[in-house]
Order: sequence, then C-alpha cells, then structure tokens
Amino acid sequence: MKISMSMGFYEGDPEKFARNAADLESAGVDLLWGGEIYGFDLGSSLAYLAARTLRVELMSGIFPVYSRTPALIAQVAATIDSLSQGRFHLGLGTSGPQVIEGWHGVRYDKPLQRTREVVDICRKVWSGEALVHDGPNYHLPLDADHGGSGLGKPLKFMGRPFRSDIPVWIAAIGPKNVELAAEVADGWQPIFFVPDKFRDVWGDSLAAGSARRAAGLAPLQIMGGGPVAIGGKDDKHVRDARDRARGNAGFYVGGMGARSKNFYNDLFCRYGWEAEAKEIQDLFLSGKRAEAFGKVPEEYLDMATLCGDPGFVRERLAVYKEVGVTYLNIEPVGDDPLKVVEQVKAWAE
Repeated sequence: MKISMSMGFYEGDPEKFARNAADLESAGVDLLWGGEIYGFDLGSSLAYLAARTLRVELMSGIFPVYSRTPALIAQVAATIDSLSQGRFHLGLGTSGPQVIEGWHGVRYDKPLQRTREVVDICRKVWSGEALVHDGPNYHLPLDADHGGSGLGKPLKFMGRPFRSDIPVWIAAIGPKNVELAAEVADGWQPIFFVPDKFRDVWGDSLAAGSARRAAGLAPLQIMGGGPVAIGGKDDKHVRDARDRARGNAGFYVGGMGARSKNFYNDLFCRYGWEAEAKEIQDLFLSGKRAEAFGKVPEEYLDMATLCGDPGFVRERLAVYKEVGVTYLNIEPVGDDPLKVVEQVKAWAE
C-alpha cells in the first residue's frame, strides 16, 4: 500500500505550507491531498506545492463538480499535472447543497449525471480532440437550441497536456455514487472507511459498477485509513487520536447537512449504527455537541482508527490491505508525527 495524507486547508502561510509538504515527502508519504470548501482556492495551493516538492503525488480532495465548468476543471488539472510533471490526481465530488447552494449559488441537482459528464469532458479535453459534448447537463459548444448564441465553436486544448490519462478519483459514499466511481473512475475516495464492514456496505455497488467498467481502465484504486497513534491504549496521544476521530465523526454525522439530508448520517446507519446515528444528530442539532460526540460508537473507533500497540496497528494494516486499499490515508498523532509516518510506511510495504 502507498501512504497518503491530507494537507488540510491552506491557511495563509506559504512557507509553513511548503515545509510541511516537503517534510512529509521526505518521510515517505506517496500522495498529499487537500480540501476545498469556502476558503483559499485549492488549485492554486496545489500548483504552489507542485513547485515546492519533487516526488510526492498531489490530489484535489475534492474539486466540487458544481464550482467550476467542466472544461475549467480539466484546465486546472492539466496545469497542475504539467507543473508537477505528471504527479497530479484529479479528485472530484459533489459536496452538498449547503455549500453548493450557499456559497456558489448553484442549484444542487443531478449529482450523478453531472459527475459522469464532468469526467467524460475532462478526458476529452486531455485527449487533444475538439471538445464536443451533448449530455443532459452540458452542451459543448452551447448551441442556440440550448440557449446559446450559435457562435460557439468546437475548441481544442491550447498546447499539449503532460498526460492524457490524468487519474480521476471520485469521492463517494452513497450506493449509486460508489457504483459510478467503480464504473468510470481511476480511484475511489470514501470517508469514514470501516474495512471490516467494507463488503457489506459497498460490495454490491462496487460489483455493479465494475461490471460496466471500460476495458481500458486499470483496477480501481481505493483510499482508506484513519488516525494513527502507536502506543498503549492508556497513553495520552492514543486517547487524543481516538478523541479526534470521535469528534470528527460526531460533527459530520450530527451536523454536516440538514436533519432530512445528511449523507454521513446515512452511512452510519448503513454500517448498522442506526440508533447511535439518530442520537448523535438529535444531540448535535439541539446544541449538545460534547454529548453528541460521546455517542460515537467505540466499535467504530476500534475499526476506523489505527491506534494501539505496534502489533495491533500491524494487524489493522493487514485488514485494510486485504479488502483492497491501495492508498492508506493516515493522520499521525504523537510527539514525532514524521517518525510515525516512517514506521507505518515500513509496515505497509
């Protein structure tokens, strides 16, 4: 397994941002990815890291399919891939209506169709062919029948992309979204990955999508993992790592979305924690965050984190590998995070 890590969000200190990336690259991290919600632009941030690193792969995690036109997504991806000399992975996702409609003012509709079309358009752009696309949501060129002036022309990417096959990842947890990822994407990025429940929750979706997968696509890459803290169960940094995972899960399951539409709450229900998911949400939405976080199941923390003595961590790594994870996504916790990265890297190979 390769090792991946989130860079988090760029927070305004370019030198600190670059030093952190270079340190993680030196420690053996294979892929760094960053998020984008409503702060600094992720594309610019990754382009900066492309110039400040040498080997590590870079990924958007994610570009929402609604926040840029499909052709602009393809342009940004081709630019970062060229600047990094073939080290970029395009991570796409739909985000959610709170961000898409609240920040971008764009209707959150037809997420599956839009994702499929964006992937198709990006690959057409990178191919160097004239861009022509006639789908349910995007018409290129935009003709008079679809509200255009009729003056649009099929255009080609100016210049030559470094690669025509930039890897495309889809962040997905819903059954149909995961099915789409298995059908058209190079990689799949889930959240709150529990390898022990992998086949029960996602097996059917992955099988259905894989049955329609194009012959030219390599096997699907899968990213999964969690916080890593090596030590005794009563060590402070191990408890801190579990508490961090508890708070993160509680925030998403409880409050990331409306009561009637929370994808992460739905996922916990599919994992079998229906009662806990409802209780977490009820407490969180009533303002009792600490109590909500306390209801995150201990079983989830045991399965979704790599926190414990070396033997336990190595056993859990084997479980991730056995279900097909190719990029182990870690969040090292301890006095020397880089040493944790180096240790996990050695065990994962």
